[in-house]
Amino acid sequence: MSDAVDLFSQQQANRSRSHWLIAGFVLFFAWLGFGGDLILLEMSRGEPAGSQWDVPLFGLVLTTYGAATAIWAWKAGSGAILRSTGANQITQPSTEQERLLVNVVEEMCVAAGLPRPSIWVVADGDPNAFATGRDEQSAAIVVTQGLLDTCSRDELQGVIGHELAHIKNYDVRLMTLLAAMVGAITLVSDYMHRILFQRGTQRALGAVVPRGRKKGGGGVVLLLLLVLWLLSWLLAPLISRMLALGVSRKREYLADAMSAQFTRNPMALASALEKIERAPAPTRCITRGAAHLCIADPLGRRVNLREGWLADLWGTHPPMAMRVSRLRGMAFREQKRARHASGEVAPVT
Repeated sequence: MSDAVDLFSQQQANRSRSHWLIAGFVLFFAWLGFGGDLILLEMSRGEPAGSQWDVPLFGLVLTTYGAATAIWAWKAGSGAILRSTGANQITQPSTEQERLLVNVVEEMCVAAGLPRPSIWVVADGDPNAFATGRDEQSAAIVVTQGLLDTCSRDELQGVIGHELAHIKNYDVRLMTLLAAMVGAITLVSDYMHRILFQRGTQRALGAVVPRGRKKGGGGVVLLLLLVLWLLSWLLAPLISRMLALGVSRKREYLADAMSAQFTRNPMALASALEKIERAPAPTRCITRGAAHLCIADPLGRRVNLREGWLADLWGTHPPMAMRVSRLRGMAFREQKRARHASGEVAPVT
């Protein structure tokens, strides 16, 4: 399969997944709201008139919240991520490093065939970078001060090429939506956790279990519904984070390969990744919810050093050693082709 076909299929898949993600997010909040209303309705059956829960208040509120959050994530999610990192936009470069960064971004945009995104710098000494935005027109590239201090011009080109690949593939749209929605789910889940498990759970179970004994199968169904509803609240933050982790890990290899294609220098990105990996401290300015956006795990988690299903489940990025190895293999093949073209060796197969 050619790189062009891979790129086209990736773009189409990301557009489709973004739409399904929004629909699933709103439906999930609808289930939490209307499911709670149904439980309260069943629990209040037989109560005096006026005491029954006959207005789907939770469903209306939570569905509205989910829809509003999805719209906000679509339109303003990238801005929230930028604010959370304390990034500063470069409009007029004032230092040599800023001028170099702007120049490299403009060069790589020409190579990638993209309009120039906005450029931001985070005052963090750990080398890292990420891209965010809804599309090519609203995209932003963010680098840390540590990356500017650490990387040469060629290495910086490799990193910027990687982030532009995420923009070109529409990875940024999907991952920005995930970052915003993970934060929204975690916020609501934490709030409901305090309410449910400090005040209401024992009361609810105490009301449902005797009802199950009296009504038989109907009460059992109500008890199962309550358990499923509570598990949804408990597991929602975990599931949403796992989804964000899995989505980002599979896209890093393609972005690395596209960066090598843009720069015609796979070793530049390989060298940059090795420097980033050797950095002693995590990136403190990038929050856990935006970790999957970065070129390297900003939290320094050991799970990203491994491969396999467990690492795929919990890791934000592939092992750096594997990424570097693939880039070195690409550089070796390019060297072999160049030597064959000059008549020095047999062609590589």
